[in-house]
Parts: sequence; C-alpha cells; structure tokens
Amino acid sequence: MTATIHARDLARRYGSTVALDHVDLDVPAGRIVGLIGPNGAGKTTALKAILGLTRFDGTLEVLGLDPSKDRDDLMQDVCFIADVAVLPRWARVWQIIELTEKLHPRFDRAICMKYLARTKIKHKSKIRALSKGMIVQLHLALVMAIDAKLLVLDEPTLGLDILFRKQFYSNLLNEYFDEQRTILITTHQVEEVEHILTDLIFIKDGKLILNDTMDDIYERYTEVMVKPGDVDEARSMNPLHERVLFGRHIFLFERADVSRLDELGEIHKPSVSDLFVALMGDRAADAEAHADIEGVRA
Repeated sequence: MTATIHARDLARRYGSTVALDHVDLDVPAGRIVGLIGPNGAGKTTALKAILGLTRFDGTLEVLGLDPSKDRDDLMQDVCFIADVAVLPRWARVWQIIELTEKLHPRFDRAICMKYLARTKIKHKSKIRALSKGMIVQLHLALVMAIDAKLLVLDEPTLGLDILFRKQFYSNLLNEYFDEQRTILITTHQVEEVEHILTDLIFIKDGKLILNDTMDDIYERYTEVMVKPGDVDEARSMNPLHERVLFGRHIFLFERADVSRLDELGEIHKPSVSDLFVALMGDRAADAEAHADIEGVRA
C-alpha cells in the first residue's frame, strides 16, 4: 500500500538557516498524526513542502504524487486548515458555501450545513460581521465537508472557546475520520489532541526527535513519582528527565524494568506535554535547575 506521506532525505534551507535537516518519514493511511515542535522547529516548512507550497531537496511523495510538480492533482484529495482562516469579508455566508460547492467536486453541502447548525452563524451574515471564532467555525465546516484523503490542520482551533474546540475534535474523530483518511495536526494545545492521536512526531531544529505510534510510546516511556527516600536510587537508573512537582520528584525512564520502577513509587504513563518537555527541553538548563534545587536544600 502506498503511504499517504513518504519522505526520504527531505531538506530545506533558508540561507544559513536549516529548516528541515534530511528528514525520513512515512505516514500510512488511516492515521491521526500529531506534528509537535517549538516555534522555528520546522513544522511550517514541513507542511508547506507536503502541500506543494515550497521547494525542497530530497524525495517527497504525498498520496503518490510529487507536491512540487503535481500540486493541482494533489489538492483534489488534500484539504488544509491554516492557523488563520482567511475568507472574503465582503461576501455572505451562503455565497461562500455556494462558491466552495462550485469549486470543489467533493464538497458535500449537507455535511457543511449540519456543522453550521451547531453554531450561531446565520447564512445571510456577511463575513465581516462575524467574530474571529465564527469565521474559524465557518472555515472548519467548509473544509470538513470535503471528502479528502489527507486533512492537514495547522492550529485548527486557534481563537475558539473550549466548548467548540472539544466539539470540533469529537466531530473530527467520530464523523470525519476513517481508515482511508489521514489527518496531520500541528498544535501547541497538545493536551486537547492527545486522546485522538495514533502517531506522534516531535521535531526540533529541523530534525525528528521522536517518530512513533502512541502505543509504542506508552510502551517505551514510563514516569515514576518517586518516594522521597528513593530519589538517589532513581537517579542511579539513568532517567531521561527529572522534574519536581509539589516537592515530589518525577522521573521519566525509557525501556526501564517496570517491576523495579514499581518499587520506587507511583508509576504512570507520561502525557504528551510532559514527554515533550522531557525530550525537547534544554538538558543543560534542566541540570542547572536541579543543581539549584539541591543547593537550596543543602
């Protein structure tokens, strides 16, 4: 089966700045992938390459097509929601719906209307009369009504209240996603997408720091809230990361002996945000902070 996204040695530079540093990546169909990284990590460049919006070195195929050469064909099967929804301010809602219906052969008007029925958006309203959140809601309804094989979401719920954000991700999982579609999400609100992800990618300085399924990640990493008397023993087991929460030391381990960890304290699986901090943080800064804590105690 052809991968939805297949990249080998994918690279992009802007002058002396390396945006993508020889990335290898395979994303099969029927996955929900979180692409997470700090600002300037290379997320936007990766999305632009996938969407055919920037040149690149190396090999990249999306749905079996080269985005740089076959973008018109590719966009028949790809939808993109940017972090800023841009719609013509002079138009009315019903005009935007009709225009989308005429432009995209896979747009389903009935599905769009179903999504809009859950909002306060009026069909006769002009775009300029809508709030920022309403414009995002309209944009989401338009895009999710298109039968695409790849949906790329770049901070899709930015500017929305928490109720609609939860509703959006629920709709995405229960009504839009199926085994033939692939969804690629970039967001800083990782705690809101963690429960729907099948795969997780961390990117930093143009390199993939983590690229694995959520099942493998939960099998691979373990966090332990260590009992006060066992902190030194935990440190002797070479943890990946240590943090202090309300006076308790929490350690992250990779492929450690779970039975031994169980003797040290309370075991649980790390959240995506905690794993991100542990794997992507500044190790030197972490060591300095740890030394400061120990110095205060001494």
